[in-house]
Amino acid sequence: MTVLKKIVVIGPESTGKSTLCEQLAGYFKTYWCREYARAYLLQHGTNYTFEDLLTIAKGQAELEEKAIATAIAGKKEILFIDTDMYVMKVWCEFVFDKCHTWILDQVVSRQYDHYLLCNTDLPWVKDELREYPDLISRQKLYNIYKDIMINQHTPWTDISGNYQERFEKARVAVEELFGIGSL
Repeated sequence: MTVLKKIVVIGPESTGKSTLCEQLAGYFKTYWCREYARAYLLQHGTNYTFEDLLTIAKGQAELEEKAIATAIAGKKEILFIDTDMYVMKVWCEFVFDKCHTWILDQVVSRQYDHYLLCNTDLPWVKDELREYPDLISRQKLYNIYKDIMINQHTPWTDISGNYQERFEKARVAVEELFGIGSL
């Protein structure tokens, strides 16, 4: 029986997380779990509350569980996940200076095999959901994520450069970590 390896792509907004997940899933011929917040905010608007972030976090966890089940049923070895509960924790604390206990409990209980932390060196791309076009806020958020990565136990790789360089760094990290080539 194959054990599913879960790789989370995290970082500030507009750092290429979704693009990277899609590229990696295509390369490794597997699935990826989308970020629930995008669909939620497109449907409900961007004037969200602290309670909305708990709803989004629960939606993200549910989406992730469905993606895990699909990957296992499809006998995949790797699942790429766009966003996890660390992202929800940072979002809550950055915007509201507090975090839901449920999210903190999920940070502790959910297990992953590797993190890919996307740096802020890509140009910011405006869309209807993004909030922080200024580089200072984006770098502050990146540093928060980096501090989290340094102080947790799951291996992680910093991902920087243009889109192609990011993909190559991530691909190499996954292949080296798991001793695999293209699946």
